[in-house]
Amino acid sequence: MGLHHGFGDFLKEYKIIPMAIAFVIGLAAVTLVQSLVNNLIMPLITPFIPGGAWQTAILKLGPIAIGWGALLGAIINFVIIAFVVFIVAKAILKEDAHEKPSFSGRRKSK
Repeated sequence: MGLHHGFGDFLKEYKIIPMAIAFVIGLAAVTLVQSLVNNLIMPLITPFIPGGAWQTAILKLGPIAIGWGALLGAIINFVIIAFVVFIVAKAILKEDAHEKPSFSGRRKSK
């Protein structure tokens, strides 16, 4: 019984359960953003890509082939996810509206 109680205290003290929930929600958000990019944003960009297939768009430099279409999709995924994380963090970590104490009222020593 002591081990079970200690493990429960560990989970509560280090907030493991909320972190696990956030991790699972984060994975779902990644899947959602990837679908948004792959099925909505990139098809709008596709007419501007030579050849029309953004996932297989490549730039050939001699024997080197750079897959820039997939890279562009990954960059858009990253930017959207980073922006969402920024918005959520800003909302959660909102600083108090209290003014910080001013130290200008101190007397100067002579």
